[in-house]
Amino acid sequence: MHLSKIALALTVVGLQALAISHAQSKDTLTKIKEAGVIHLGGRDASFPFSYKVGSDEAPIGFSADLCMKVVDAVKAKLNLPQLKVQYTMVTPTNRIPLVQNGTIDLECSTTTNTKARAEMVEFAPTHFVGSVAVAVKKNSGITSMAQLDGKTVATVAGSTSIQLLRAYRKNEKADIGELSGKDTGETFLLLQSDRAAAMVLEDVQLAGLIARSGSTGEYKILDERLRDEPYGFMLRKDDPQFKALVETTLTTLMKSGEINQIYTKWFMRPLPPSNANLSFPMSPAVQEIYKNPNNKGV
Repeated sequence: MHLSKIALALTVVGLQALAISHAQSKDTLTKIKEAGVIHLGGRDASFPFSYKVGSDEAPIGFSADLCMKVVDAVKAKLNLPQLKVQYTMVTPTNRIPLVQNGTIDLECSTTTNTKARAEMVEFAPTHFVGSVAVAVKKNSGITSMAQLDGKTVATVAGSTSIQLLRAYRKNEKADIGELSGKDTGETFLLLQSDRAAAMVLEDVQLAGLIARSGSTGEYKILDERLRDEPYGFMLRKDDPQFKALVETTLTTLMKSGEINQIYTKWFMRPLPPSNANLSFPMSPAVQEIYKNPNNKGV
């Protein structure tokens, strides 16, 4: 009798697992239509791409605005004007698994499109190109990456900048220590508090962190760059209908020039909550991807 109950319990668990697997195997648009909800991935502090002003509010920013254009397209496609948007805050270390397992349908932040990541998830057309750089305090006396030898550099856990820093360290035979934060805000605090002599990240994100620090005159970004980083939204692989909708939506924004207005809003004007202004003009690399949209990785 006892063994029979165990067998029955195991059968129920197996059926539940099968049901979950089946639910996750549905294409994204069907999943969204049945649930009446689209699940987006956002960030707490990736200013000005995806960041939160209030703890109970959805993220705002350049990436968030572009993702809402996709949401509008989904509403029209499925005839669901009251479609609910639900955000899950992600980190560099969990964002890919959360896309893969169906927790989020579209990850909307600052993920670099790399060939290695593209084997695990699908990438939308690149919406921004940053360049990995190094920020330091002006009073540190550091004017080049060569002077990082013997010092500690702050990095964001799970970011591509870690691998780039390690490659630089190996190639230049430099003695550079690492100290990681879980996100950009925590990592910048390592630089602010002098626990690290420098921070490595994309230049636009460094500019955003400095602009919001309240002490913009204390920091500078070194001229050297480690690599250009194409940002792309992530979605699940083998989902051609949803992929086509995302691609069409973003490509239309880019080629029509509508994306230029959204860019100006987030990179050339004062932003909430502190009215910080990045004053970050569109680079030639960004102009090129809007002229010829693609999802090529690095």
